[in-house]
Amino acid sequence: MEIRTTRGTRPAPPEPDPQRPRRSVSRVTERFSKPVKFAGYQFEGFQGGEDPATVSRLAHETAAALVARVRAERDPEVVERLVTFTDEHGIDAIAELWSRATAHSLPGALWRIYLLRAMIRSDAAGIALYYQRGIAVARTIDPVIAGAPDPAGPDEVLALADEILRGIFTGDLAIALERAAAFARVEAAGCASLADDADAAEPGRATDLTTRASRLSTIAADLSASSKLWRSGGLD
Repeated sequence: MEIRTTRGTRPAPPEPDPQRPRRSVSRVTERFSKPVKFAGYQFEGFQGGEDPATVSRLAHETAAALVARVRAERDPEVVERLVTFTDEHGIDAIAELWSRATAHSLPGALWRIYLLRAMIRSDAAGIALYYQRGIAVARTIDPVIAGAPDPAGPDEVLALADEILRGIFTGDLAIALERAAAFARVEAAGCASLADDADAAEPGRATDLTTRASRLSTIAADLSASSKLWRSGGLD
């Protein structure tokens, strides 16, 4: 189950054309024709984009069809292809489908999960550093909920990213979303703490870390809300 797009290699997708004919689920689940790679700095640009007031029908249809089909069939090969999809095809392919969906929706939640994984893979060493600091300053059970070992190096956070995404398709989806939310909260705490350390000597880095912490906190809140909606049957 793969997806095809004819988009170029721009870092963020253009606004959808409301007059554009709606594509069928079968067509958009074909293979992408051109890979688009993800750079770490693009995390801020993607997450900061505005969601439209009305979620496109295509985003809902593809998200619902994908999750329902994969969870019903439980084919390990298909699951692994979906987990590693952006490694080959890039985050832009996922962004085209789901980045403009509202935050508290199934496509919006899937987009944030894939975005977090892409962020981790773009700088596993840096993410591990933020995570370790987050564990050190955390006053909640978020590190336990996220499920990464302590200490967690680059390999461990990479494995955690795959494990969380795999859980979307094979486990309790609400738990997978909450694990991702907890991970994002720990990362945010780590970034905020490191920003405080850098404030005097490296104000530019402190500002970047503070911005990242804020956006991670927003992602965490959105994923937690989506987890609750899934449990109540309201995430579509």
